[in-house]
Amino acid sequence: MELLSRIHLPGLSGFLEILVLAFVFYYVIQFFRGTRGAQVLLGFTLLLVVLLLLTYVFHLDALNWLLRQFSVYLAVAFLIIFQPEIRRALAELGKQHVFSASIRERTLVDHIVQAVVLLAERKIGALIAIEREIGTRSVQETGTKIDSLVTPELLASIFFPHTPLHDGGVIIVRDRLLAAGCLFPLSQQAELSKALGTRHRAAIGMTEETDALVVVVSEEAGTISLSYKGRLIRGLDEARLRRMLSLVLLKPTKAKTQSRWIRFQEKLDLTPEALARTEDLMEKEFENNSS
Repeated sequence: MELLSRIHLPGLSGFLEILVLAFVFYYVIQFFRGTRGAQVLLGFTLLLVVLLLLTYVFHLDALNWLLRQFSVYLAVAFLIIFQPEIRRALAELGKQHVFSASIRERTLVDHIVQAVVLLAERKIGALIAIEREIGTRSVQETGTKIDSLVTPELLASIFFPHTPLHDGGVIIVRDRLLAAGCLFPLSQQAELSKALGTRHRAAIGMTEETDALVVVVSEEAGTISLSYKGRLIRGLDEARLRRMLSLVLLKPTKAKTQSRWIRFQEKLDLTPEALARTEDLMEKEFENNSS
């Protein structure tokens, strides 16, 4: 009890400072994670902490004083070492993120549709999974890591016959193609048509285990199919594929005025209620058109 009585809880300003520092540290770690600067930051921090601990434990007061005096110079060194990352962070702050997500998703839909139509015209088989909320890391690990921006040329070249990664599926997360040559889980549904090939069964199996959208191009007939929630709709044309991908992937954006926002909702039917019904609409369409 005496120990607890000695603990002084911070006031409102103290909690606010803790919250701000936690917020800053979290986003600094998130920003540097996965970059080359992350290793430099980790080494830089560990070196500084170890030096401070050693000088404190062994009572090396002179060295401890020098380290504290060099704190200003360490800040300058930090700015120089992480200059590219800091410049990128400032550039990110200058971007308009209100519409960036919508633009990114629209671009992704366009690139996927262009690649799929090209592959279908040439009767080149393809299997493209678009990750949504449920992660696909275990499936990604069965293939080859790529982590590249999605472009129609990249997708088409991966599935071109006799290339090393053509015999498998690709996984797209946001606007990045993370892995290719992946082995998707095959569906075990007994009622599936025997005419369905391995790609179609893999597409259905993938959507049974995750909430991903999977686009399939038949190598034999050049037909385009889309699988979602364990269902498969076949014989899609370019316009219908674009519409169905957009229905699920595109998100509503914020408008500047309320009236403009209402017109935007009426035109594209992207109200929260409509988005909540998206999955039901997709399921009904799949039920009506699947074979």
